[in-house]
Amino acid sequence: MSLTNKVPEKDVQKTFNKIANQYDKLNSIMSLGTHQKWRQKATQRIVNGPNEILDLCCGTADWTIMLAKRYLHAKVIGLDFSSEMLKIAQQKVGKNQVTNVILQSGDAMNLPFPDNQFSVITIGFGLRNVPDAKQVLSEIYRVLRPGGQLICLEAFKVETPVVKLGWQVYFNQIMPLMGKVFAKSKPEYQYLDDSVNKFVSIKQLAEMMQEVGFKNIQVDDLMFKAAAIHSAEK
Repeated sequence: MSLTNKVPEKDVQKTFNKIANQYDKLNSIMSLGTHQKWRQKATQRIVNGPNEILDLCCGTADWTIMLAKRYLHAKVIGLDFSSEMLKIAQQKVGKNQVTNVILQSGDAMNLPFPDNQFSVITIGFGLRNVPDAKQVLSEIYRVLRPGGQLICLEAFKVETPVVKLGWQVYFNQIMPLMGKVFAKSKPEYQYLDDSVNKFVSIKQLAEMMQEVGFKNIQVDDLMFKAAAIHSAEK
C-alpha cells in the first residue's frame, strides 16, 4: 500500500471528532465561502438520473443533503468514520426535513457494500484524508454499477505562480491562526493545511483514477487550481 496520507487513520479520526462542532464555520473560512458553490457545480456533473447515491466521507452532510433535495426519489447514503461529524450531520438532516437520507459509520478503505450497488458516488474534501487514496478509488470502482459515476471534489496545493505565494500565506499562517481563534484548534487546522499540501496533484489524481479503471475522466479546475472536480465513469 502506497500511502497518500501518512498521518495514522486513528489520529485523523480524532482530529475530525474534535473539530466537528466548528467544522462548518471554518470550512467556509477555508474555502473563502465558496465550498457550497463548488458542490453545486460538482453536482451538475451527474448525468445518469441516479436512484442510489453514496456520499463518501460525508462529514456534516452538506453534500448529502444537497443531493437528497435534488434527487428526491433517490436513496442517498452518507458514510463517514467520525462519530461526532455524523452527529452534526444527523441534526442537519432533521432540520432540513429530508427523508431519503441514511447516515452510517464506515471506513472508506473497506466499504461495507456489495459490488455494483450505486449509480453515483460523491466524495467531497475527503480523499486526501484517507491513508491510501488509490485503495479508496478501487473500493469506489467496486461498488459502482457499470456506467456509474464518481464525482470527486477536492482541494489541492496551488502551483499557479501568480497566486502561489498569497495562497501559501493564507493556508500556512492565516488559516491555522483562525482555527486557533475560532475553534481553539490550531493543531487540527494545521493538519488540514498539511493534508492539502502533501496530497497528490490534480493531474496525478486523474492518472490514479485511470489506473483503477475509470474512463471518461473530466477535470474542472476551481479558484486558480486551489480545488478541482474530477468526474469519471465505470
